[in-house]
Amino acid sequence: MDRQWYLRQGEQPLIEARPEGEGCCRDLHLRRLPGYRSPLPPLTAAAMRAGAEWSHRYARWLEETGHGPLHRGRWRLTPRTTFAPGIWSCDLVQDWPDVTLDMLCGGGWHGVLPLRPLPAPDASRVKAYRKHVREGTLAPVLLWWVSFLDGWLILDGHDRAAAALAEGTQPACVELVRVPDEPDWQATAEHAAGAYEERLARLAALPKGPHTARQRQTLDQGYAAAVSTLPYDAQATPLFERPRD
Repeated sequence: MDRQWYLRQGEQPLIEARPEGEGCCRDLHLRRLPGYRSPLPPLTAAAMRAGAEWSHRYARWLEETGHGPLHRGRWRLTPRTTFAPGIWSCDLVQDWPDVTLDMLCGGGWHGVLPLRPLPAPDASRVKAYRKHVREGTLAPVLLWWVSFLDGWLILDGHDRAAAALAEGTQPACVELVRVPDEPDWQATAEHAAGAYEERLARLAALPKGPHTARQRQTLDQGYAAAVSTLPYDAQATPLFERPRD
């Protein structure tokens, strides 16, 4: 990423980013700016205790809001309860407003980036949410997976995330991911089908026996598993030209 990168919410700038260093493993310096607004309405204690299918509720709110990240295309919104070790500890950005991310040589960083400062564990709203953590009624944090970071932005739930961490637990999350448009994943499926049929033909030419039967079973299982996930695989986050001021 040689050019500067910006994140805006409407006309409000939220992040200014630029690469630093030389070579393939360049760091990414970010400056986050004040003014971020959650795309979700405030959650009351009563609503959290009543429970909900949060993925569906968040999806509806994201479709209705005028300042969320959704743009044309297909999106997947699903619960996420497990993360790699360290994502919510050493890979959670605590500094504000500036931070430098150590990007991997293959691209990406793989951490969690808040869009506003995380509150202290003894902040009033965090203390109220900590009770929900202990009760098991805390609504999940809403994350947006961004491909070129290979990491997540917190869209909603900064206080809830702080409360869960203060209670020594990893916050439950709902993850928003851009997925392939239908023509794209169908083209990939057609290519995979062609390769599958070629390998089937080669197997059919071999003498029948237990070994070839196991090969056929492995081939069938691998093909079915690969094709079934194509409509839901994460897609690259698109970058748009910066609008002129």
